[in-house]
Amino acid sequence: QVQLVESGGGQVQAGGSLGLSCAASLSSFETYNMGWFRRAPGKEREFVAAINWLGSYTTYVDSVKGRFTISKDNTKNTVLLQMNSLKPEDTATYYCAIKPREGAYYSHWGQGTQVTVSS
Repeated sequence: QVQLVESGGGQVQAGGSLGLSCAASLSSFETYNMGWFRRAPGKEREFVAAINWLGSYTTYVDSVKGRFTISKDNTKNTVLLQMNSLKPEDTATYYCAIKPREGAYYSHWGQGTQVTVSS
């Protein structure tokens, strides 16, 4: 059974940094693409960042480019999201998700971790 567990959320002041981690319990982790999403109160879920199965290609939503960095460690079955220069509008619950290398959709999601940025 696939499990994704996020950690690292918390409360920080604007301009601060947080690092999120997602630990995946599944075999062949290295064959999966990974993504981070977020949902702010009263808003739709939003794509934040993604990384391909090799860790050689990344993509970000425009609002976090230059501030967030996604990375993947295939030896530890983890995907990280380093968030710098945080803004109040980054406040949300952050979720990680996996997508098979040849898949079109994210198939499994974590339970989420809360990030709160105060001004």
